[in-house]
Amino acid sequence: MKFHFIWVGKTKDPNWRALQEEYLQRLSHFVKYSISEIKDKAPHETVESEGERILSKVNQSGFVCVLDLKGRSLGSRKLAAQISKWQVTGIKEITFIIGGAEGLSPAVVERADFSLSLSFLTFTHDMARVILLEQLYRAFTIIKGFPYQK
Repeated sequence: MKFHFIWVGKTKDPNWRALQEEYLQRLSHFVKYSISEIKDKAPHETVESEGERILSKVNQSGFVCVLDLKGRSLGSRKLAAQISKWQVTGIKEITFIIGGAEGLSPAVVERADFSLSLSFLTFTHDMARVILLEQLYRAFTIIKGFPYQK
């Protein structure tokens, strides 16, 4: 299985960048991954133009999971079960999308095959990236029966 991460902006804070790299390294033991960083929208741009940039990086025949406050909230074990289900059904690549400060455009949300909520709380984009990566890593440790998830 391969993961493709699309997110808006770069992780500028070195502490969050280090955590992101740590979990990407851990995750790489289970899946291949790639990252597409989309530039933040300019003040004169709309969320739709940002959405167009996001969609230009999406494999049109691939499976897309957006992170959205209105998405499904899954505990770590249920996320692991969902990933297992996707593997069993033959999904080879999953694109995870984290939108910009104003959220995702309706076109990106409509393109999604699955919508995931990390929390009802609001996180910075740097935090959301690290939380997503850590939870994906945790999901694979659950799937493989490793002790990390305890």
